[in-house]
Amino acid sequence: MARPGMAEQITREDALTREGYRHAGHIMLYGDSSAKLFGKIPIKHIVLMQMRFDGLLGFPGGLVNPSKETLEAGLSRELHEEVGVAVPVGVDNHVSSCLSPSSPRLITHFYIKKMTESELKEIERAAVTAATDHGLEVLGMVRVPLYFLKNGGGLPYFLSHSFISNSRAQLLSALQHCRLLSQGELEKAVRQAEQMRRTNSGDPH
Repeated sequence: MARPGMAEQITREDALTREGYRHAGHIMLYGDSSAKLFGKIPIKHIVLMQMRFDGLLGFPGGLVNPSKETLEAGLSRELHEEVGVAVPVGVDNHVSSCLSPSSPRLITHFYIKKMTESELKEIERAAVTAATDHGLEVLGMVRVPLYFLKNGGGLPYFLSHSFISNSRAQLLSALQHCRLLSQGELEKAVRQAEQMRRTNSGDPH
């Protein structure tokens, strides 16, 4: 599903041949959950993002140097700093490489990795107790609410927040790619989030 704000995509191979570009790798860690909100609303899935030092939402990861390490090794190193666990990342986890819409001469590489609920909970614990960046570059891990509550609560409210670069578009694309939500549910969430943004900005249209 093409979305406004989605960066221009290129292949991983093309990205690695371009000279004079910086590279950044980020990953969506997710898994299934049997938990229920208030004992009745199925959570269904856990999707991890983080609150960054600048107050923006984004995915774990950061700058990597392909001349010194593979993209995946660099991302795993960044994950160890940000979530306290050196999560193994492979080429098979790679989803897209894009020219950054917000930073010139920066290529962003996006990955998705499915994990168990217990593994994700361990990452959440380690992010607080072991990660060197906790409280500094990373202010905390957050779960994406994939459900809908009254008056736009849940995913629509979450999407109305501010995200770094194209991470909001990456989230929406990944949710569809992993079939965590239907296209209709995603479109509904985006529509409600935009209505909230207009209301909060005082724009009635």
